[in-house]
Amino acid sequence: MTQNTPRPRRTRQLPTTEQLRIWRDFIETADALRAELTARLQSESSLSSGDYAVLLALSEAEGQRMRSSELAAHIDWERSRLSHHLGRMERRELIRREECAADNRGAEIVLTPTGLQAFRASTVPHLRAIRELFVDPLTEQELIAAGDLATTLRAQLGTVGRRRSPTTRPTTIRT
Repeated sequence: MTQNTPRPRRTRQLPTTEQLRIWRDFIETADALRAELTARLQSESSLSSGDYAVLLALSEAEGQRMRSSELAAHIDWERSRLSHHLGRMERRELIRREECAADNRGAEIVLTPTGLQAFRASTVPHLRAIRELFVDPLTEQELIAAGDLATTLRAQLGTVGRRRSPTTRPTTIRT
């Protein structure tokens, strides 16, 4: 390019009206679905979605315990948010904090019998709500497409490694 030749102008392509409509439908539907699942979980089990995420992670962890930092990474929360939430869960005796035997600098979060009982009692109603609100309205092809969509978007966001990938074995719920 010579000094007198103008640089090609870069134009940023904006979404079309139809693409924006689809985006809004997607976001609003996801928000409504999450809100309904959260409301049902709370009313049926007195657990918040945050409580459920923590209890699920601990129920699947070896010895039903995890380092605080590992738990924060596993559920993709900031450590300060998790710390405050764990305090509330600890007061309700769903979890307890113990000094880490291998490392004095950190704490392990341990699932209590009360927490395990609360998690188990909430699991079946929560899974039924997921089935009713998300699985049943979709065809098998739509479910596959939803999974592909989630995988593609997660890869674009660079978070594939933080959550279970579609090639790993589905999570089993211990009862």
